Amino acid sequence: MKLNDAVEELLRLTRKEDRHNEKHREEVDSQYRLAGDIATLQLEPTDEIAGFKVRPGDYTINGAYEFPGSVNFTLYSIGATSCELLLFHRKETVPFAVIPIPDSYRVGKVWSIMVFGLNVEEFEYSYRLDGPWDPKAGDRFDKTREILDPYAKAVVGQRKWGQPRKRGSAYHARVVKNNFHWDKSDFPNTKMEDSIIYEMHVRSFTRDDSSGVSYPGTFAGIIEKIPYLKELGITAVELMPIFEFDEVANGHVYQGKQLYEYWGYNTVAFFAPNTSYAASAEYNREGRELKEMIRLLKENRIEVILDVVFNHTAEGDENGPTISFRGLDNKIYYMLAPDGRYYNFSGCGNTVNCNHPIVQEFIINCLRYWVTRYHVDGFRFDLASILGRAENGAPMEDPPLLKRLANDPILGNVKLIAEAWDAGGMYQVGSFPAYNRWAEWNGRYRDTIRDFLKGSYWTAEEAANRITGSTDMYYSVYMGYTSSINFLTCHDGFTLYDLYSYNQKHNEMNGWNNSDGSNDNRSWNCGIEGDTTDPKILSLRFKMMRNAITTLMCSRGTPMILAGDEFANSQSGNNNSYCQDNKISWLDWTQLKTNKTFFEFYKDAIAFRKLHPCISRDMPPSKAGLESLTVNNGFPGGYRIDENTKMLGVQYAGFDEEKGEDDIVYLLINPYWEDQTTQLPWLPEGLAWGLCIDTAAADGYQYHDWPLYMDKPVFKIESRSVKVFTAIKKAIHRGSQNLADTDGEEV
Repeated sequence: MKLNDAVEELLRLTRKEDRHNEKHREEVDSQYRLAGDIATLQLEPTDEIAGFKVRPGDYTINGAYEFPGSVNFTLYSIGATSCELLLFHRKETVPFAVIPIPDSYRVGKVWSIMVFGLNVEEFEYSYRLDGPWDPKAGDRFDKTREILDPYAKAVVGQRKWGQPRKRGSAYHARVVKNNFHWDKSDFPNTKMEDSIIYEMHVRSFTRDDSSGVSYPGTFAGIIEKIPYLKELGITAVELMPIFEFDEVANGHVYQGKQLYEYWGYNTVAFFAPNTSYAASAEYNREGRELKEMIRLLKENRIEVILDVVFNHTAEGDENGPTISFRGLDNKIYYMLAPDGRYYNFSGCGNTVNCNHPIVQEFIINCLRYWVTRYHVDGFRFDLASILGRAENGAPMEDPPLLKRLANDPILGNVKLIAEAWDAGGMYQVGSFPAYNRWAEWNGRYRDTIRDFLKGSYWTAEEAANRITGSTDMYYSVYMGYTSSINFLTCHDGFTLYDLYSYNQKHNEMNGWNNSDGSNDNRSWNCGIEGDTTDPKILSLRFKMMRNAITTLMCSRGTPMILAGDEFANSQSGNNNSYCQDNKISWLDWTQLKTNKTFFEFYKDAIAFRKLHPCISRDMPPSKAGLESLTVNNGFPGGYRIDENTKMLGVQYAGFDEEKGEDDIVYLLINPYWEDQTTQLPWLPEGLAWGLCIDTAAADGYQYHDWPLYMDKPVFKIESRSVKVFTAIKKAIHRGSQNLADTDGEEV
């Protein structure tokens, strides 16, 4: 089935009026009832409350779960003294039933009730809890407030993007049917050293009309772009937050434009996909469109990594809304100062108390759910250093949550990636408690390579360390170079095009007088700030971008790229587009056509990395006797690298058992603003160097599918440029390239 047809079929199946192939549904429902009958054998109502037949429920099932003829509701709270279950007709704000859960239905700190005679298609639910109100002591129970089930699998109240909830309404949960059937448990389990990660925002990726998709800004829109992702050559998409969030909350108007909490980092419900990312209304289906997207990506060998936010929630500080945790067990779920105020190591008003046993269990259950029910392949943890703080906010030497995540059996094969810093000043890149399991965003790679490539040649020694896998950082409790997620751009900062178009951030349209966003960008505008038609400036900018992607793809560690960088997408200098649901954030797909040559180069750089495994891993020793990894100052034998080094050469070598021959690659970088004369390293008899990538060449000659044979080992490397060579057999070369100086004389 073609992808577009698959999207149409998916949407057809999720429309309310369509019963989704009645015969198949009857078979599924029959199996579902059989399993439920076994689970509820001899369970009959024992009481009647508020007109409903009820009985004590299953205390081991968190959240709400449908059984044949009944629905099981389970909620736990350490400090609450009573609990009421509220039932609502769809889209209503006044409950049609309030069911007080008897104390006799409570075991320990857990309430559980099974309510008979409910149709999950027809109701929504929430809770009310009573308990002490003493903010200075950390207690904020309020029996008048509705509480969203923290284990809600689906949330209602904000179906359409940008439309606020009804005034005075609370979030409601709904019970979902887990009736999506995976054909198989298909986890590609791509090794870190073979991975190429593509970070994207679901809405930004296809929201602009130029994307050409039928369902812009949705999971279905991504489905339509799978052929493009496959062509690009990436192995994983890393989705910015897709858990239910409220984009309207904390929004503001600036110069007549509505701004939003666009990125999604203020989570409302951790078990529920964001409803407005679905093209279809999935009232009682458990994320069908998202699951279909994941299934189709996996069919094309593309993994799915979720950006998850366990460091704070949408409830904010003491002036924020009560949604769930605050009214459930405020002093359990949040880090509180002695006076009851919220510690703010997240920069967003509150900090989740991640290492409390109850919160640990919640996080573990959540991640297991996304792996088992959605077949997610990995997680990137926002501000992950917070996950290693104690209940008083102090850093822990041996954080129990991080250790549990590293050793959890269900999470045993998924990728765990840490953003190893937080807003409280804890920076742990290279010192994160990894337990030989975690990888991390290597912020030191980003900073060093940005500096080096823009001309700070005196950073060559550290640049060499970053390019060769940051082995000075990733040893001991790390997994070596596979712990390093190398990146130059991400959602938080400049795009690749803007990195070489702006010296300063331009966040004026965010409405904070350009005070937000990082000032440490290490960017260079190549001579003119912002847009220009100057051909020399544009030529230099694209060469700098070619230098960047070439260096990234020739670095040891896992490369991560930002969606849109491959065709020079720009955000007009905004390096903090968190609130911009408009052209600033949306990918402009017209640039794919305009910058087609650059896209082809970018795609070829990815393909080159895949073609030469010696870049990404240690291989068996080369038959030629070359060392697996050597670094020089641009000259063979030039092992002295210091503040005067103006070039950097990195050679990878190993024996490719699959191809039955040596794999040898030489990366040469000249970040200096003048041309440099150099020569290529020695190769044994029968081998010669072939030029594969030359970022300074004219369009059409920057990448060679077959290496150009080098008949002169001494040559000139142009200013601010990168060349990549491979060793080829002299007898089979298909061309030659004279890289003597421009005067035609051999140097």
